[in-house]
Amino acid sequence: MEKYRLEKVIAQRPTKTVYRDGKKAIKLLGEEYPPSDALAEALNLAAVGETALKVPRLIEVTKIDGRWAIVWEYIEGITLDRLIEQNKSKEGEYLEGFVDLQLDMHTYSAPRLPRLAEKMERKIKISGLDATVRYELLGRLAGMPKHAKLCHGDFNPSNIVITEKNEAYIIDWSHASQGNASADAAQTYLLFWLAGNIEIADKYLSRFCKKSDTAKQYVEKWLSIVAASQLPKAKPEEKELLSHWANVAEYQ
Repeated sequence: MEKYRLEKVIAQRPTKTVYRDGKKAIKLLGEEYPPSDALAEALNLAAVGETALKVPRLIEVTKIDGRWAIVWEYIEGITLDRLIEQNKSKEGEYLEGFVDLQLDMHTYSAPRLPRLAEKMERKIKISGLDATVRYELLGRLAGMPKHAKLCHGDFNPSNIVITEKNEAYIIDWSHASQGNASADAAQTYLLFWLAGNIEIADKYLSRFCKKSDTAKQYVEKWLSIVAASQLPKAKPEEKELLSHWANVAEYQ
């Protein structure tokens, strides 16, 4: 008898598929996935689960047909991006709540998570950018303030689930780290851009900076660093835009 029923697909990527089996979600990883990556992703979720944030509960890491699988609690609800799509008139209200949730997340720490600056440094070195650009970006990264705030790394409305009780859960912690909150905000800004939501990106950044009392210019200084660090695993259609951001020497 199978332990999990892998019938209902809720998300699919080239190297992973996520299934729903009742109150559980099962992420089945590709055969090429190294065990260290699977265990690191599970550790991320476990570490974040030790905070007071509303996140899915990690259930187990296992193997299914020789492939690594991560199992966590399935959160019933609707994603924030779908809510925004269905209620355009409430876009501003939803965006306010989105920023508040991110700022609340940044008040937590999770010492077991990898350090964001170290992850960025490794990725910039293999970004494929010109050596002169890499040198400039690595120097800029080294000069940025080092913090240890909880950063999601993929904080966007599709990773926020709103339940029937109007509780907001943050899902998909595979890119989580401890680092600078403004770098996390720069990542979210770029995610809106990559999705073609440029107007929302600007509204988001304005709200984030106002609510966090952060200079917009400071978040913008992170944009080229964050964009370069995303290049190694970027989709082909994203590389041109990310390369553009990474090659911008300064933002006005």
